[in-house]
Amino acid sequence: MAFSHIGGAGLDKKRRRWMTASKGTFMSYTVDAVSKAIELLFLVAEEGGKGVTELAKRSGNTKARAFRLLTTLEESGLVRRQLPMATYSLGYRALIIGTAAQAQLSLIHVAKDILESIGRECNESVLVRIRDGAETICVAWWDAPHALRVHSQLGDRRPMFVDASGKLLLAHAPEEIREAILSGRLEQFTPNTIAKRNELKKELKKILIDGYSTSFSEKTTDMVAVATPVRDATGAVIASLSMTAPASRVPKENLSKYVEILRFASIRFSAALGYVEP
Repeated sequence: MAFSHIGGAGLDKKRRRWMTASKGTFMSYTVDAVSKAIELLFLVAEEGGKGVTELAKRSGNTKARAFRLLTTLEESGLVRRQLPMATYSLGYRALIIGTAAQAQLSLIHVAKDILESIGRECNESVLVRIRDGAETICVAWWDAPHALRVHSQLGDRRPMFVDASGKLLLAHAPEEIREAILSGRLEQFTPNTIAKRNELKKELKKILIDGYSTSFSEKTTDMVAVATPVRDATGAVIASLSMTAPASRVPKENLSKYVEILRFASIRFSAALGYVEP
């Protein structure tokens, strides 16, 4: 599933028009005034504090039409006119829409929409983890239909310094949290666990440079994982998107394939949460 920003000016006109078989004419199923009003609403959202003259110029409307559209939006509570300068900003009902959108497009809702398609592309189990204190917690997952697979469970917790997801979230964590974990006890779960402070610091720097994290039997033997960052609208890393599989089925030399799948998937995931790449 691809995600993209949909605004009034960005709608595909070919999708909005249909040709009638009998008359050979085009019929539009959109209302032009509504489209123009939505464009104005986005302009006010992006550049609040502008007057009707500037908004008319930027939206391609006449001043008279822009004023009528803005008045309609004002009466609906979506924008408000501020005196004495007669500039426009968002109204209280825009806040209702924004709050509802934030809830409906939240991390878990988006994860549920896209995890299965990502998992089927990888043909392995995929999951989403977030940071909770010094641990990571699984908040969404999709299990691959293999008899032999790495099973994840909602609410499963792990120390943040171990496995692909944990290391990635630690690398992007605030400095005080990172230092607290690095200066604490690093348990050796398997022979591959990075339990030495200096080695873990080097690994975290590498993750920030590479843009992804890998794990080879660090928490559980015979398990490999790849993780990429999920960002919110501010650009902050709020979760990890990862693939886990038995090492017997996914040898180390094949991991680059999954890295690329997850890179693109995390870009789509982040875009659905409002992140725009610079």
